[in-house]
Amino acid sequence: MKRPNILLLFTDMQRADTIRALGNEVIQTPALDRLVREGTSFTRCYSPSPVCVPARCSMHYGIYPQKTGVFDNEAMMPDNGRSLPALLATAGYRTVAVGKCHFTPDAQAKRGFDERVTQEEIVNDYARDDYRSHLVRRGLNPAEAHGERGPMYYIPQPSRFQNGDHPTEWIADRSIEKIRELEAEGSPWFMMSSFIHPHPPLTPPTPWTKLYPPDTMPAPFNPENRDELLTYVNHAQNRFKWRDNGRDRNLERMIQSYYYATISYVDYQIGRMLRELEDRGILDDTLILFSSDHGEYLGDYGCYGKRSMHDASARVPFIVRQPGVFPADKRIDEPTSLVDVLPTMLAAAGAEADDCDGVALQTVAAGRSDRQFVYSQFGKGRRAIYLIASVEWKYIYSAGDGKELLFARSDVPAEGVNRIEDASAEAAHRELKAALLQYLHSEGDDEAVEADETALRWRDHPPLNMDYLRSDPDAGLLYQDEAAGLPENIRGYAIPRQPGAAAKVNPLNSGPV
Repeated sequence: MKRPNILLLFTDMQRADTIRALGNEVIQTPALDRLVREGTSFTRCYSPSPVCVPARCSMHYGIYPQKTGVFDNEAMMPDNGRSLPALLATAGYRTVAVGKCHFTPDAQAKRGFDERVTQEEIVNDYARDDYRSHLVRRGLNPAEAHGERGPMYYIPQPSRFQNGDHPTEWIADRSIEKIRELEAEGSPWFMMSSFIHPHPPLTPPTPWTKLYPPDTMPAPFNPENRDELLTYVNHAQNRFKWRDNGRDRNLERMIQSYYYATISYVDYQIGRMLRELEDRGILDDTLILFSSDHGEYLGDYGCYGKRSMHDASARVPFIVRQPGVFPADKRIDEPTSLVDVLPTMLAAAGAEADDCDGVALQTVAAGRSDRQFVYSQFGKGRRAIYLIASVEWKYIYSAGDGKELLFARSDVPAEGVNRIEDASAEAAHRELKAALLQYLHSEGDDEAVEADETALRWRDHPPLNMDYLRSDPDAGLLYQDEAAGLPENIRGYAIPRQPGAAAKVNPLNSGPV
């Protein structure tokens, strides 16, 4: 039997509820809708860690952060030769990555891929990034090519680039070129096509900026008890993202409008890629997976960014298309994870996935999986926040403020009521808490769990101190500009950064306590 080609379509920071065919009546996603109709949608897929680097590292190696040792946007574990592309290469596949991989500390590392066509977010050596090199050859300014960052991070911005120069269309163009090259070679292939959008800055090209009138955008989810549902991470990150200084409903609607527009523009490019596969007669011979590394609060609970464990941040879209293996137009509510990507692809290639935390989704689709829970974690020690999800429940523990949250999937609206004090949810609370503590204990996480002869319990940590954020409105702000965009690089001027600006504290991993 011929082994399928494998195509992983990957976005950055895309919420699970941003696909029309899966219930969003506002957004336009015809290509993703097609994948939903013709494939299986895993509607409760959780990121192993709701932030870029640890999520991608876990997916790349098929193991949770407890094994990778990566809990934030920090250096990845050394490559162990057991990455997804390396294992597929051993199975006889040609492997290519197009777009963002977010490998650290070396953004251009291959980590098992035979070839990479690179497009990363922040680049100061343009010669090492294929997309920035393209802009230079075209005579275009490559500085902050994905939009102005820092204080402008959540200010919607029409892109400076159009058509094939826009980063999203550039990814599709290069991916289509690679499909043609790989088909000419004759070997089975695996390609990851990874788009930076809808990660902010939100920079769709014109006229896509006009696709969603701001006054048609749905209001964010903001229950009256929202403060009871937030954790330390939410408060610190709102400051981190320059989004804690009061609400501006017009700006909120513009952010939503441009966020949706970037997703629709990615969807358009995915449609081009599907047509290329179809025109070449290989669409049904290709295993296609679509997902994202984590979500985006987008104003829900008054929050922006990711890192915490509400569905807006931690749940991602996950669609798999392979006729004859994954049923068409099927939704599966059993919890899944990005660590399942590796064993799913290896199963399709006829290879084994040893020492892996995930399960092959072929078994989940066939109803043969006995897995009960999936996990997620951001941060370590007193700044950690943990998640465990079952079919019907989700339990969250935030070490920084000693807070427990328990959400029932059956609640409408979802995640608006913390069931932790609900007597009818006592059994679920006890079961999920015990399972999460046992999992962390089995991984040797003594910073999270205390154990004695009779029980496991959360380790007590001194609460994280938020006073420095309350007393200084400029503490903890994010500055993440490319060097070429800094004011000291304005020709003819000597303009230093504002005092202390370069040394702003990141409250999410190293702030005052």
